[in-house]
Amino acid sequence: MAENGTGNIDLVDRGIVRSWLTWGFFWAVLAPIIGLILSLMFNYPTFLSTQYSHFGRLRPLHVNGVILGVFSALFFGLAYYMVPKLTGIRMHREGWSRYPLYLWNGTLLAAFTLLLMGYNKGLEVAEFPNPLPVLLALALFVIAYQVFMTIARRKEEKIFVSLWYIISALVWTGMNLLYGNLVIPYVAPGINNVALHGLYIHYVVGLWITPAGLAVIYFFLPAAARSPLYSHKLSLVGFWSLAFFYPFVGIHHYLYSPIPAWTQTVAIFASMMLIIPVLTVVVNFFGTLKGNWGSFQRDFTVKLMIFGAAMYFIGSVQGSFEALRSLQQPTHFTDFVIAHSHATVFGGYVIFVLAACYYVWPRVAGAPFHAPTAQWSTWMIMGGISAMILILVTQGLIQGTALMAGAEFVDTVASMKPYWFLRMLAGLTMDVGIALVGINLYLTARRAGEGRP
Repeated sequence: MAENGTGNIDLVDRGIVRSWLTWGFFWAVLAPIIGLILSLMFNYPTFLSTQYSHFGRLRPLHVNGVILGVFSALFFGLAYYMVPKLTGIRMHREGWSRYPLYLWNGTLLAAFTLLLMGYNKGLEVAEFPNPLPVLLALALFVIAYQVFMTIARRKEEKIFVSLWYIISALVWTGMNLLYGNLVIPYVAPGINNVALHGLYIHYVVGLWITPAGLAVIYFFLPAAARSPLYSHKLSLVGFWSLAFFYPFVGIHHYLYSPIPAWTQTVAIFASMMLIIPVLTVVVNFFGTLKGNWGSFQRDFTVKLMIFGAAMYFIGSVQGSFEALRSLQQPTHFTDFVIAHSHATVFGGYVIFVLAACYYVWPRVAGAPFHAPTAQWSTWMIMGGISAMILILVTQGLIQGTALMAGAEFVDTVASMKPYWFLRMLAGLTMDVGIALVGINLYLTARRAGEGRP
């Protein structure tokens, strides 16, 4: 099956791509369902509350399920598609590809079971009991070795921007997994532990999800729109400014804390400077569609990716300004922060990988997807996340201003109840939209297996 872009579809191991994406959609059903249960618990605290399913046990499953399950599994599948096409050769040691597939997803299944049983290290996105994080790192290292050796043996002279982001994501995250799980819990007690964990959790977002997600959109948006990237120079400015400034932002959630004031100021400065890579990325993506906005109407990949780019811009700029001391007073410890995390992680990066699946799956499955179902899923995802962000921002500002006026914290929490119910409905809309994407792609593969067009 010939295809626009570097190389040809025969370079790709279709089976491994399908397997990773299938696992990704398994997590994409499980993690949002857990999120929906958690949102119900805000209104109905005793709902499904047992020894193994209370809020404290389920929340790590939701957060890790989205980051390490949904996003990471889909990204790995897309990486096994992108790297051969960008290098012009098949993946190095292709026979090894199933080892990280089984190791990564098997480790997640074991980790989630242990979390439900109460085994938890107590650090966000570093909850998995040892030695399970080492197994995740091992799977990541195998993939990194395959990617790096494929790039080293490439037929294409240039290293495209997507490869820059893939390389950086794999290198930074391999180190960060070990740092967050094997170093922080044991070397720094008290406030120092909080400061170091602030760095770790932001490295998960900024040095894993961000470069991996941008690698996806830098590859698939021009390919789906059939337009050249607007500016290669802008892409380099975005890459290096991300690499330079993001490592310093981790303290910006701990302003007014006992952490040294100079580190808080550095984090604020770095957070504001992150507007540079955000602007370069958004200008590049919207510029890529210059003169070709018709593809936004026709192509589901383009539609979702441009929407995701808009949410990425909103969430990232929101995060930068949220780091200012004057703006953190009415927003900290409120749902405003939750709006920011959902806008960036789901609204931006998860939507990037979901959009890319609409491009990749028909090419590796051999049949087109069902357009009306795709239309419904797209609007439900876009409408659900937009409503959720609006609701969370509103309730966060209401709660924050009430706290600044001297209200008791418990009273502000009680006043949020109707908003939490609306947020639950918005989340349900998103979840159904994601499920429709998975069902659509499953039926696509089934039609291909039956030999139907």
